Amino acid sequence: MNDYSRIIDHPHYVSKKRPHMSMTQRAAQFSPFAALSGYDEAVNETQRLTSEKIILEEDAENEIDRVLRFAMLSGKPVKIEYYVPDVLKSGGSYVTVTGTIYKADMHEDVVIMNDGTAILMYNISDVTLEETDTDR
Repeated sequence: MNDYSRIIDHPHYVSKKRPHMSMTQRAAQFSPFAALSGYDEAVNETQRLTSEKIILEEDAENEIDRVLRFAMLSGKPVKIEYYVPDVLKSGGSYVTVTGTIYKADMHEDVVIMNDGTAILMYNISDVTLEETDTDR
């Protein structure tokens, strides 16, 4: 005798108060469930690549300083490549910004662009003057 012998011949119960739920509706109840919450974010964070900061030689630092000073005095636009440390893991990434320099604060070692971008001088890896229409 199996365990279902006393109920096997009874009709399936159907509620008189609630409408029948389709299989799609039943499945939808469980779709937002995630057994490992945060797993996808952790995998994506692990896959995100960072790079190490390049340490410049003194000659390169002097050239950057020279170009920055000239750009400030002349008002010419520059393209600055600089390192941004990653806040979540070791390493960082290099960012490039183009524009004119608003000011350079030698006490704080920061260059402030006209758009408000503040760049720490020791994170700058390259500075080049941008050509303008009057330079051509």
